[in-house]
Amino acid sequence: MTATNRPGPAGSGAMRPLAGLDLLASAVILLDPEGRISFANAAAENLLENSIKALSRQKLTALFVNADELANICTQALGHVFADLRVDLTLERVGREPLRVHCIVCALDDPQTPVLIELRENVQQFKLDREERMLDQSQINKELIRNLAHEIKNPLGGIRGAAQLLELELPARHLSQLREYTQVIIKEADRLQTLVDRLLAPHRRPHIVGDVNIHEVCERVRSLILAEFPNGLTIRRDYDASIPEFRGDKEQLIQTVLNIAHNAAQALAERILGGDAELIFRTRVARQVTLAKVRYGLALDLHIIDNGPGISPQIRDRIFYPLVSGREGGSGLGLTLAQTFVLQHRGVIECESRPGYTDFRIVLPLP
Repeated sequence: MTATNRPGPAGSGAMRPLAGLDLLASAVILLDPEGRISFANAAAENLLENSIKALSRQKLTALFVNADELANICTQALGHVFADLRVDLTLERVGREPLRVHCIVCALDDPQTPVLIELRENVQQFKLDREERMLDQSQINKELIRNLAHEIKNPLGGIRGAAQLLELELPARHLSQLREYTQVIIKEADRLQTLVDRLLAPHRRPHIVGDVNIHEVCERVRSLILAEFPNGLTIRRDYDASIPEFRGDKEQLIQTVLNIAHNAAQALAERILGGDAELIFRTRVARQVTLAKVRYGLALDLHIIDNGPGISPQIRDRIFYPLVSGREGGSGLGLTLAQTFVLQHRGVIECESRPGYTDFRIVLPLP
């Protein structure tokens, strides 16, 4: 059905007015003097995830939680304070992702529809802001880890040494009864030392650069995961063979993909028992990608996808923070190390998750 054949908002079968605006990629909305929607083109229906029948005669500001700024702009347009105004807005919706849009508001001379609003999704700016926050958070994490490790290591060595000396001073007749307690102190000190060493590992180890084939990395990880989970788990490969080799640290990238895939396999425990657990390694080439405010003509787009229960909403925004884990007994370091290694390759790592679908996406610049 063509745009010109779409019925009007009243559902009377009449031709849809202003149907030519349906050909536009940006959302166009017309408001009446009360701020109610009198027209929305096809792109607006898609953006607002509602049909014109549902939107018609509804106040535009009622669709959003934080509509004060938008309402103020519309009021100014009705008063002809300006001819047109351009502004970036983040419009929050109940139960849905917020809309980050570039908004153009125009005052019209038509008394029935005095305000025209054009909305264009500002996805690129949102991505840049998110990457900048990620880089800032990674730097904060790095400083926090270094300071924390320094504060822990010094007294930890003293505690372990004192426990060893105390054990040597124990009377022979009480040694068998009391040695158990000194051993608890020594073993817990060793456990904390191991944790601190793991926290510091990515900052100590040199960045060894060589030629990397991403599919060799994926195949290495695939073999390791299948060796640990031989039954009930299928690992599907969806590779783009045209991806060129690039300069990077192969061992770091193996560790990155392995940490993500291993977390996914552990989250798939119930599906593995049922025999329908699936992991997907997907590689693609992305073009004209901006990473850390630098534009690259080509980039590797690697996805690690599983059909597990998804990441809990309570920790979804913090999964790359140190010591945050969604699994009982987890150290919360695997994804932190993965993010550190990806950032050392001038790339980004993102996650999209919902029940039955979790997608970790790694983007790295290519030559």
